[in-house]
Amino acid sequence: MTERTNSNGALGRRDVLRAALGGALAVAGSGFVLRGASATPETAAQALAKMGVGGNAKQGKVHLKLPEIAENGRTVPLSVRVDSPMSDKDYVKAIHIVAEGNPNPEVVTFNLTPAVGKAEISTRMRLGKTQNVVAAAVMNDGSVYKVSRFIKVTIGGCGG
Repeated sequence: MTERTNSNGALGRRDVLRAALGGALAVAGSGFVLRGASATPETAAQALAKMGVGGNAKQGKVHLKLPEIAENGRTVPLSVRVDSPMSDKDYVKAIHIVAEGNPNPEVVTFNLTPAVGKAEISTRMRLGKTQNVVAAAVMNDGSVYKVSRFIKVTIGGCGG
């Protein structure tokens, strides 16, 4: 391929525009690679185990609030409350949120101290499809409590 130049040796306006357009399309196209939801209940359990939430987790103390149906998975509100006095001797060290059907099951972790005053968090998350969401609380004595809720997602928010 030969370069076309004008009389003073510079590239022509059309050649510069073609090159710029080609570069812009290459950059923009690289962002359109879609990933399918690769998490499963097993990979979510592995993620929880990595966070210190294994098979020893008990039910109770953790209250997870999220809608039964999310019309749009791009922004799903959730709140978690853990029954704890949040004193120096008895407090929640961490709250982990895991989604079993997202490309990455680990949604968020909140690290807490007694200075927080109450073990309660609220946030929004993206969900790719209908799935279970798990909230787990790790206490300062090493005990773990968790709860799971099923949520139906009508329009996925993770590329789906």
